[in-house]
Amino acid sequence: MDLIQIKNLSFSYPSKKDTLKNINLKIKKGSFTCIVGENGSGKSTLLKCILGLYKGYTGEIKSQSHIGYLPQKSEIQTNFPATIEEVVLSGTISSNIRSIFYKKEDKERAKQVMENLGIYDMRKKCFADLSGGQQQRVLIARSLCATKDIIVLDEPTNGLDPSIAKQIYELLDKLKKEDNITVVMVSHDIERALGYADTVIEIENGSVVYNGDVEKYHSKHCECPAHHDEHGNHDYKKSEYKEGGAE
Repeated sequence: MDLIQIKNLSFSYPSKKDTLKNINLKIKKGSFTCIVGENGSGKSTLLKCILGLYKGYTGEIKSQSHIGYLPQKSEIQTNFPATIEEVVLSGTISSNIRSIFYKKEDKERAKQVMENLGIYDMRKKCFADLSGGQQQRVLIARSLCATKDIIVLDEPTNGLDPSIAKQIYELLDKLKKEDNITVVMVSHDIERALGYADTVIEIENGSVVYNGDVEKYHSKHCECPAHHDEHGNHDYKKSEYKEGGAE
């Protein structure tokens, strides 16, 4: 089942024409898709068109579900005086836009998500006092309160220490495998991202230049000998990726 279908999508800013050019994509339910490309290639613009944050595009975008969203860290105010619980619970508003009050099921959903992500016991702590990795975990929980199907993340590991970034990837992998959450993520951290994604979309100058499985993408971009696990499958977490190219 395709949760998102994009047909002939094009978008221009007033100051930049052809930011996106004739994009055709499908995001399948239960997939982990990593969108890569150089700065300014159109990755974040594509996400915002999918989310309905940008209007004025041509083409068609169809979504079969509410979408949870984690924007880039630079777009998030990280020092506001709210508790973890309040931040997570606010994610339910996007799926219940007709009311400013939280329903019983909203609170139950927020509790379930916090328990699943291991942050329920610290729910009364102030969000501003958390580390960067803890804040990202809370914001992922918030995005999950808006949906039970698909989350979209824009550079979720940007600025995090490698060990903390690894924890975020493992969390997203767990959500995909155990909760059947579809993950769509923009990332420059290709080396780690390909260890968890099953589909890669590469955007160059506003156009899709690759859309397929990780194995083929790896053969195109990896300079080092392949590492394999005990089952003969490629272990991307042990690979090294060249600088430049899709990054």
